[in-house]
Amino acid sequence: METRAGDPGAFARFDLNRVDSPAFVVDAAKLRENLRILADVRDRAGIKVLAALKAFSMWSVAPIIGEYLDGVCTSGLWEALLAGEHYDGEIATYCAAYKPEDLNEICRLSDHVIFNSPRQIERFADILELSRNRGNSFDIGLRVNPLHAEGEVPRYDPCAPHSRLGFPIDQLTEEHMALVDGIHMHTLCEQDLEPLKRTWDKAFDHLEPWFGEFKWLNFGGGHHITRADYQREELIEFLQDVKDDTGAEIYLEPGEAVALDAGILVGTVLDTHWNGMPLAITDVSATCHMPDVIEAPYRPAMLGELDAGEAVRLGGPSCLAGDVIGDYRLPVAVEPGQRFAFLDQAHYSMVKTTTFNGVPLPSIWLWDSETDSLEQIRKFGYEDFRDRLS
Repeated sequence: METRAGDPGAFARFDLNRVDSPAFVVDAAKLRENLRILADVRDRAGIKVLAALKAFSMWSVAPIIGEYLDGVCTSGLWEALLAGEHYDGEIATYCAAYKPEDLNEICRLSDHVIFNSPRQIERFADILELSRNRGNSFDIGLRVNPLHAEGEVPRYDPCAPHSRLGFPIDQLTEEHMALVDGIHMHTLCEQDLEPLKRTWDKAFDHLEPWFGEFKWLNFGGGHHITRADYQREELIEFLQDVKDDTGAEIYLEPGEAVALDAGILVGTVLDTHWNGMPLAITDVSATCHMPDVIEAPYRPAMLGELDAGEAVRLGGPSCLAGDVIGDYRLPVAVEPGQRFAFLDQAHYSMVKTTTFNGVPLPSIWLWDSETDSLEQIRKFGYEDFRDRLS
């Protein structure tokens, strides 16, 4: 999988020795720039935009996000609780399957409760009615699968064959639509406008009989709107047309686009040796700190990587033989103590970190490239590792 992000931006002038290692560093100025772009699209298209906490849930910057967007989308009870504590605006919650004991609290916190199948809505009808009788106000949504695959990697494509995500759109009936206030579909991953348009062309005929009946249509996330070459003018026209056709409020739920190129992961070379090629062990772990490197897989861009010279294979300190980040031409001497950084690590990497093998979690820093202010938001210690275990 190729990532089309990796613009160093202001990080090109950031001194990596200003923070400890490993460390995530998020640029508040770049975050604001991304949010301004999303807010502009929102305002000109006349839609609503929610930030996806599953991709970027650094709640210390929630006030910044609240200045620009309409709220957040969450993936279950814990994210909904986080949203209720720290974020402004609407909360839309979708989960592939809810536990009945979680649902009343989710209904209390959420403005939209989105289900993966009509059977769940029917099964939880009593809980939903009881929650409303208690004064909770929320819409009910249904996630549909348009049955149109656009993903580069099946693992990341919600429309891959036999996907468990979303109700097959060709199975929708009048009885199903009578249960819901809105329709949700999330089908993209780091993609442009054309895949969205092709997906909507596929979904249009199935949903047209109910145009004017459902209140809102949510296109989910995966839209790389803040990338420099994204077709934003055409997106605005597309969203306006969809709004006119359906008569519904239109939502987008960008995740990566909120924090695109807004963060780096700083690491240090710990040791070097040779086994048919130069090798370096670092305090950054693919499996613990950047699992998408292995899962996607993909090769993260390196800050200041050289165009020529001998490549060095970088790997983490864990015992996993596959804890390999990739082959790089480092901009510094490959020797213990040297710092380096991977680009575009604010989204997904931060939320997926683990302490497998007792590998320490990266600290979290907030930098503002406009003012050069730098603050350590969180540092993790042994107790964070210990207290996850029994």
